[in-house]
Amino acid sequence: MTDIATRATRVVASPGGRRRLNGGGPRAGTIFAFVIPFFLPFVLFYLVPVGYALWQSARVVRRTGGQYGTSYTTFGGFEQYGKVFQNTEFWSSVGRIGLFGIVQVPVMLFVALVIALLLDTPLLRLKSVFRITAFMPYAVPGVIAAIMWSYLYSPQLSPVVDLLNNVGLKPDFLGPGAVLWSAANISTWLWTGYNMLIMFSALQSIPQELYEAAKLDGANNWTIAWQIKVPIIAPSIVLTTVFSIIGTLQLYAEPAVLRQISSNISSTFTPNMLAYAVASGNNYQQAAAISVVIAVITFVLSFGFMRLTSKRAGL
Repeated sequence: MTDIATRATRVVASPGGRRRLNGGGPRAGTIFAFVIPFFLPFVLFYLVPVGYALWQSARVVRRTGGQYGTSYTTFGGFEQYGKVFQNTEFWSSVGRIGLFGIVQVPVMLFVALVIALLLDTPLLRLKSVFRITAFMPYAVPGVIAAIMWSYLYSPQLSPVVDLLNNVGLKPDFLGPGAVLWSAANISTWLWTGYNMLIMFSALQSIPQELYEAAKLDGANNWTIAWQIKVPIIAPSIVLTTVFSIIGTLQLYAEPAVLRQISSNISSTFTPNMLAYAVASGNNYQQAAAISVVIAVITFVLSFGFMRLTSKRAGL
């Protein structure tokens, strides 16, 4: 009896025994119940629109009987993509957004890193107040932020412009050479706090014993910050950089709002604005092709950056 009881106990205690006693483990219905809340919106709001854009980009509008003849839509292969690559406005917008990203992304991430390091230092007081203050702009919708900054940029309304004019600086935030950086300033103000929070969360996971050991070796706060903290949170910095690259190529709200008060922003100022302008002209096939090209460029840049940083880190 003792041997039988012992064997039964082992069967119950073993993983396989638990599954048999519990009726064969989790059922497929239970698994689907947890997967469907993610999978269904993913299919409806991501895969279906992407598939529809690809399908539209492969179609062209033809006419029978000349310019005023009957129009019909048919399969055109890569014809729409050929038009995109031959469109000078598209490449101008890509070059403009590339310049935007080369300057704005490093500045924003550097400011976010500095704020995160300051919040992590024991010398700073009222950390919760500073953290909320830095993160607060992210809670403002992008369109509202652009409207607010438009007021500050406007020569007729802005008290900031009036103050700078009184001291002889005479800025033109909406001029042809400055309007791109005015939009970059709005994006930096909006997203610095978001990136700071990601970096600060990574800093909080670093064991305090590392800092204590570094201080015993004679390291000061500056050395600890740049030689210990920054290398450890490098994956978080890479992550925020990838997010920033994606966000840069999706830039729309800031220049679209500034366009209402500045003649130096055209309807094709960014690739997304160009796609919207083409779609507004009922050329949905061309707009879909532009959107697909933007998506491919975004994937190549973000994936390429991740591969490059992984190789340098030896991962």
